[in-house]
Amino acid sequence: MKRVIVDYSKLTSDILDLLVEKFPNGYGYRDIITFKNAKDETVRAVEVKTEDTIYLVKISLKLEETMEDYDADEDNFDEVYDNDVEDLPDEMDED
Repeated sequence: MKRVIVDYSKLTSDILDLLVEKFPNGYGYRDIITFKNAKDETVRAVEVKTEDTIYLVKISLKLEETMEDYDADEDNFDEVYDNDVEDLPDEMDED
């Protein structure tokens, strides 16, 4: 299985979906993985998995904000979309 370290600035919508799904209320202390990178720097990350890849997403204040904003944007999109659909006529009138 491939392991990939990802910074919040390089998150894709797929990885954000995984993060929000796994941590709907945010991540806790027990969810954090700490390790040394190739530069011998301590890195803190949370882990999400797909069938073939383990993503270690670096933790930062920006990650939390990005997850919250992404989740809020999805909620707003659903509400707007649902409202727009309700306003559409059931059938088109033919003249």
